[in-house]
Amino acid sequence: MDRLYIIKAENAGNLTVSLTFSDNTVQRVDVGDFIRRHPHPQYNKYLDPRKFSRFTIENGNIVWGKNWDLIFPVEQLHAGVVE
Repeated sequence: MDRLYIIKAENAGNLTVSLTFSDNTVQRVDVGDFIRRHPHPQYNKYLDPRKFSRFTIENGNIVWGKNWDLIFPVEQLHAGVVE
């Protein structure tokens, strides 16, 4: 199987992202749920919708923060669940 990666990411509101993958799958993922279940100063700042919306795609993954403060395995995002 070819390497799976994110080709497009959009803010879907309410701390949710809509992701398009290299296999043309589109998935909506509630990242806010993960942050609320795993409170940590590094993550908590992304509960602010303005900071949450400042994600980028780097190396085929969606990341938050200059130093990748928040990142998830692509396979989890593809499945629609982050743990």
